[in-house]
Amino acid sequence: MALSRREIAKDVLQQSTEAAIGSAGHVVAILFETARKITTEIGAFGTEIFEIAEASKRAGQDVEDTHPAAD
Repeated sequence: MALSRREIAKDVLQQSTEAAIGSAGHVVAILFETARKITTEIGAFGTEIFEIAEASKRAGQDVEDTHPAAD
């Protein structure tokens, strides 16, 4: 039995929709992974900034301890 034009059109629409949803799912997965990586990098950068600030603070204290201000 041959397929009717309506059944062929339905199959084309179904397969096209499935392909579009699959592609959209892959794109969303890529975006989520990218967002996760960006968040991780921003967090690492923030940690670096805190470490630099603490090191700077300790260095300033070392200078004050070595060279006390004259009154």
